Amino acid sequence: MDDDEAIARSLDGDLAAYEALVARYSALAHRTAAMLGAGDEAEDVVQEAFVKAYRHLATFRRDAPFRPWLLRIVANETHNLTRARGRRSDLTLRLGATAAPAAPDDPESAALSTDRRTRLLAAVRALPDRERQAVVCRYFLQLSEAETAQVLDRPVGSVKSSTHRGLARLREEVGNELT
Repeated sequence: MDDDEAIARSLDGDLAAYEALVARYSALAHRTAAMLGAGDEAEDVVQEAFVKAYRHLATFRRDAPFRPWLLRIVANETHNLTRARGRRSDLTLRLGATAAPAAPDDPESAALSTDRRTRLLAAVRALPDRERQAVVCRYFLQLSEAETAQVLDRPVGSVKSSTHRGLARLREEVGNELT
């Protein structure tokens, strides 16, 4: 069952259809929350996001993709959490614990040593919020510019410039070994 069918069936009261959406997007929603700053509270953020998404499913524009809409809710919930606890700039990236394991034949993952990964993650944590969020969405979550703009509720041009500035800072900090 694709997203459109699951949404239509969910709107008709089929909880199993919504469970299919939850199963399909839980891991991505969890990674998004964790990488945007929820840390150990990512599971709570994701649960709240899915509850809100279900409550507001009737307002979802059926001609739009579901994934960025859901991730926008996750990003909002994460922002609310980090603002409430007063630690917006304290990002807890646990890429190894929250990211899907890379395929062993993935040359990019195989080439990235533990030392380089540690340096990169530390540099990402040190980025200003707007740049960090754009870089995380574009490269860690592999969202398009349009999806990133929707998730972060920013114009595409702002996403492009934040991503460009963030990557430039990362290159300065970590070096050209990232390219």
